[in-house]
Amino acid sequence: MTRTLCITASLICAFTSNAKASESDKEDSAVGKTSYYADIRPIFQANCQGCHQPAKQGGEYVMTNFASLAAGGESGDAAIIANKPGESNLVALITPVDGKAEMPRGKKPLSDSEIQLIRKWISEGATDDSPVSTRPQYDMDHPPDYPAPPVITSLDYSTDGKLLAVSGYHEVVLHNTDGSGLAARLVGQSERIESAVFSPDGKQLAVTGGSPGRMGELQIWDVEKQELKTSIAIGYDTIYGASWSHDGKLVAVGCPDTSVLAFDSKTAKRMLFNGAHDDWVLDTVFSVKSDHLITVSRDRSMKLIKVETQRFVDNITSITPGALKGGVNAVDRHPTKDELLVGGADGVPKIYQMLRTKARQIGDDHNLIQPVFPQMPGRVFDVKFSASGDQIIAGSSFNGAGYVSVYNTSDRKIVTKIDIPQGGIFAVAFSHDGQAFASGGFDGIVRIHDAATGVLIREFTPVDITERNGK
Repeated sequence: MTRTLCITASLICAFTSNAKASESDKEDSAVGKTSYYADIRPIFQANCQGCHQPAKQGGEYVMTNFASLAAGGESGDAAIIANKPGESNLVALITPVDGKAEMPRGKKPLSDSEIQLIRKWISEGATDDSPVSTRPQYDMDHPPDYPAPPVITSLDYSTDGKLLAVSGYHEVVLHNTDGSGLAARLVGQSERIESAVFSPDGKQLAVTGGSPGRMGELQIWDVEKQELKTSIAIGYDTIYGASWSHDGKLVAVGCPDTSVLAFDSKTAKRMLFNGAHDDWVLDTVFSVKSDHLITVSRDRSMKLIKVETQRFVDNITSITPGALKGGVNAVDRHPTKDELLVGGADGVPKIYQMLRTKARQIGDDHNLIQPVFPQMPGRVFDVKFSASGDQIIAGSSFNGAGYVSVYNTSDRKIVTKIDIPQGGIFAVAFSHDGQAFASGGFDGIVRIHDAATGVLIREFTPVDITERNGK
């Protein structure tokens, strides 16, 4: 159902006659209340919501929440008018004429019984009987309590080096890097946080996450005011890999429905959509000039997208079967060059050049800049360049233990490495001056080490832990 909610001339003739609408509405009055949640919602989920969801918004029409479902799309006509199925635009579009219906586009029309059920529900008032969630509701005035440390999935230092953003549950916690403790708690709707990234000027924070199996969300926060500026609902599952354009105007995200999106950070208008991947898109990064977007995925590829045209340009990594051993989890770009650091299931951090300099040949991995870095145990979940680009850091997990390695970019040699037997490492970050690095993961503890020596400077649990009785 990717077409806009616009009624063709033939449909207008067929469905806007007041006499016919009134007569049809009477026919829809029947005994027995129809349930939106139990009867109507499953029809829309199976036939409509794949195209009319926040990630795609065919015809600027979203059918995954009730308010948007009733409002309609870009045509301006109400999709649903309570008690009047004959005047409801949605009914006109799903009703076949000469065996064909406007929606769902490219598919068989809904069955007669499904159409009649939708008409009946509208004639009965089109009420929303969705159950009220019993999950705890959190906001800035009611932050979550923690009986145990949350798994850390994201770490990022502010550009001035004063703050460290740490993922939590329903929130991102900001810590002062001087060790003086908590600076702020940014509590939002998403229970799971997948990435939290400062804007280039450090004034904003882009956060991706969501509620698994229910919704994804992009949040944009004003760091100084501790205010949520923008919340964009995206799809049915948590989203990943926020990144900023160099000028802070765009925020890109990766989605489990294989799409890549970018939004205007001020207006929240979607500026880019691309679906070239074949599996979850786990991380994104812009090129130096932000004219390209680079994405990595569980489909074992790193792809190049032209921002202006939104079009797929190239597979930066090899597409030869077996060349890449598993998905790619993380990507970062050199601070001053279009060279791309990736890490994934094979445990080997690698750097690729962004643009191809010779024609692709079967079996080549030409964009790979040799040599690769020494292999780490298990899977690499996060990689970062230092601010100077002289070093990289990578974090991995294997058999319940975590590993962090710092390498020289030039000679690929290990500078220091840390083993964390308590749990896997899922997030790493260099301090703004490259003198220290932070790591976090399964055990919920943030560890700060000296980048040159590996000496532990400080470790802390980013949230207060309460007993289960609330004391």
